[in-house]
Amino acid sequence: MSLENVNCSASNVFTEEQEALVVKSWNVMKKNSAELGLKLFLRIFEIAPTAKKMFSFLRDSNVPLEQNPKLKAHAMSVFVMTCKSAVQLRKSGKITVGESSLKHMGSVHVKYGVVDEHFEVTRFALLETIKEAVPEMWSPEMKNAWAEAFNQLVAAIKAEMKPKSQA
Repeated sequence: MSLENVNCSASNVFTEEQEALVVKSWNVMKKNSAELGLKLFLRIFEIAPTAKKMFSFLRDSNVPLEQNPKLKAHAMSVFVMTCKSAVQLRKSGKITVGESSLKHMGSVHVKYGVVDEHFEVTRFALLETIKEAVPEMWSPEMKNAWAEAFNQLVAAIKAEMKPKSQA
């Protein structure tokens, strides 16, 4: 499985066309967000099995991943937040993440040792999950639109990923 790089504009501009593709696909996917979120995380763990250790609620659990209620809730929350932040990107001109703050997300990602490779695996898994969810809509343009939106979300999270000693 290759974690290919996706072309993203250097200027980080999210175009009207990209927004339309993201909104159109999200409108189809949102009714299945719990299932798609779980698929996203199962794919992440398939690609990077050691990532499971980053989730305290999975460490001592004997419940199969696809039945774990805490994973299901977390997966749906992450998928919905990612998609909603992509959908509103152009309107707001910046990443917004709803109830959770970027500062909080940054500190949580630092605490659990998230590094660039984790974001790369997640981007790959997200794009594959969306491709499977909306195969009739999938195109190189849609792939690039979702990748750009994800990259901007990651950049916003990374900007808040400061170890406590740098506070």
